[in-house]
Amino acid sequence: MHKIIKKISQAVQVLLLAPIKLPGKALHIIKYVAVGLGVLEAMTSETEEQERSDGVTSDKSDPVKSEE
Repeated sequence: MHKIIKKISQAVQVLLLAPIKLPGKALHIIKYVAVGLGVLEAMTSETEEQERSDGVTSDKSDPVKSEE
């Protein structure tokens, strides 16, 4: 899902940086979409990092495995 959000975010950024004239409302909508995608991207990257770190540390901190 993170890859999809990142690709859509890049496409929106291209629209914002392109030297084309857009109606005012469309430009505002695209800006709001870009902000929302940025927030989603940040949230998904944080959860993926937490899942990865939880998976790695859970094996080391398991007291049953360390006693055996």
